[in-house]
Amino acid sequence: MSLYEMMVLSRTFEEAILREYHADKGPGFDIGKGLVPGEMHLSAGQEPVAAGVCAHLTTADAVTATHRPHHFAIAHRVDLRRMTAEIFGRVDGLGRGRGGHMHLFDPDTHFSCSGIIAEGYPPALGMAFAFQRQGKDAIAVAVTGEGAANQGAFHESLNLAALWKLPVVFVVEDNDWGISVPRTVSTSVGNNADRARANGMPGVRVEDNDVEAVWEAARTAVQRARAGDGPSLIEVHTLRMWGHFEGDAQGYRPELAEVTSHDPIPAYESTLLASGVLDATAIDRIRAAASERVEDAVAFAKASPVPDPATAHDYVFNERSTR
Repeated sequence: MSLYEMMVLSRTFEEAILREYHADKGPGFDIGKGLVPGEMHLSAGQEPVAAGVCAHLTTADAVTATHRPHHFAIAHRVDLRRMTAEIFGRVDGLGRGRGGHMHLFDPDTHFSCSGIIAEGYPPALGMAFAFQRQGKDAIAVAVTGEGAANQGAFHESLNLAALWKLPVVFVVEDNDWGISVPRTVSTSVGNNADRARANGMPGVRVEDNDVEAVWEAARTAVQRARAGDGPSLIEVHTLRMWGHFEGDAQGYRPELAEVTSHDPIPAYESTLLASGVLDATAIDRIRAAASERVEDAVAFAKASPVPDPATAHDYVFNERSTR
């Protein structure tokens, strides 16, 4: 039930951001206009990965996500109001409106993300190293896409994490497309779990965007990391339902017409209905609760002031009193 609730909350949030993003981008399509300026990368279809992994984490654990970060931020309990305000570029946001949706940073939950491909892997190692040195049982989870698994930072991070037995869980979201490039023409191996084994750590691939299978794989990997036995890698064959970014016509996708039939949320809903975990009343309640939380966050963001341009140089460096 909690996995389903998290998936619904994440999708409800993404649908609201999609609505607000496109509300005033015209005429034409100007990404610089509107309440939510800039690029937007939404994670609809990838909810099972975040829900299944983060179910085993606490806010003492660290998560570094990608430029498509909202589902992991939500599942890792980043404050929804402040996160939404940041996406809207407002002063009450996580970064006081400086970062936007690709650069969410929340010290309270050890969450961060970046627009740079595979950027989150080395910082995750740093946090895992700190946890290890401090004698804590906290771990780091580093998330990237299958395209980023061809970056040098990916391979260097796997090697060092295995060498030092760092408490890291590497997560690869394989949504089949690195922007517009299919993995079959960009990657020499069919399975990034093989790359894990090549670096001396367990690797597992989860097929079919199966949230319960993700949950099982993550439980094993998280327990291993907390026990001091070192890193693991989980690759999940997931689904990017919408474009690489909002405004992406997706002409490169021959399977586009079939995408909605693979939506993981109605699929899991059907499974839970058949098993008696869910009924129609519970579904309505869960959807209503998610909508209420999301619309509250959107209203909070819209009510937050736009940063004063005169403060553009503020918060660039850590300012400490010399007294």
